[in-house]
Amino acid sequence: MLSIEKYQNEFVSYLEKYSTVKEPKNLYEPIQYILELGGKRLRPVLTLMAADIFGSNYKGALNAALSIEVFHNFSLVHDDIMDDAPLRRGHETVHEKWDINTGILSGDAMLIMAYQLFENYEAPIFLELAKLFSKTALEVCEGQQYDVDFETRTDVSIPEYLIMIEYKTAVLVAAAMKMGAIVAKASKEDQDNIYSFGRYLGIAFQLQDDYLDAFGDPKTFGKQVGGDIIENKKTYLYLKALEFSNDEDCATLSQLFASNPEDVSSKIEMAKQFFVNSGSAEATKKAIEDYTLKAFAVLESLNIPDDKKATLKTFGSNLMNRTV
Repeated sequence: MLSIEKYQNEFVSYLEKYSTVKEPKNLYEPIQYILELGGKRLRPVLTLMAADIFGSNYKGALNAALSIEVFHNFSLVHDDIMDDAPLRRGHETVHEKWDINTGILSGDAMLIMAYQLFENYEAPIFLELAKLFSKTALEVCEGQQYDVDFETRTDVSIPEYLIMIEYKTAVLVAAAMKMGAIVAKASKEDQDNIYSFGRYLGIAFQLQDDYLDAFGDPKTFGKQVGGDIIENKKTYLYLKALEFSNDEDCATLSQLFASNPEDVSSKIEMAKQFFVNSGSAEATKKAIEDYTLKAFAVLESLNIPDDKKATLKTFGSNLMNRTV
């Protein structure tokens, strides 16, 4: 197996060959722009790792990995439009750099391009990849709709929130790993178990993202810190703060998350104080750890050597302790 950095480098080299601008430029330039902005490349790396772990040459999984990355970036382009987000990975979002119509159309093209990449596989593998991709893509849309709905609801529960982040984020991480297993022709049992590993890891990843949105360093986080607070999103931090607070503090926090002040900095700081003082910040960190440990427990069921289990465990531990 390769190091995470080498998987990243191999994938980026493959991406650079794929990401070329053609006519019409106003359709393809935004696609190249978002794909070249960098990011953690978490999902494609997991696809390559999974293929390697199950005894296949990781290079055979490059098209599946690229499909996951193209789809992920398609979802970011559209999410940024819906959230009216100004920054993505420290740079202008596509709809800010171009316009909303361009962002919508370029995103649509990326979704189609993601599907096209499966055409590089033989029919049985193509079918399994396409079925998983279709299921996952629809779940991601469902998760995004839940996220939008929660912005105007005042009765969101923690179980509902966890379902939302599972669909919006975790299923794509899980699918990325299962795609690598499909390309490697792993057993159905191992495919399902690596999917479960990825799903738990994806939930932990999104909870960590929620935490960093409030408490991350703007220089390393790459997005606008406090964006979820500005958008009045009912994150795990917010819901736990309500759970731990008395009636008066709940009312104050609820009012804060119904407001849209001109001075967003004071709103962000007030919310962060609620998260810390209520114990919500610590509870969120504990939840991140719990879901990571659930992912590690699944590793015991995989029919792979112990050294490969250790590699996956190290990867998960690094995600849990990330700052970006």
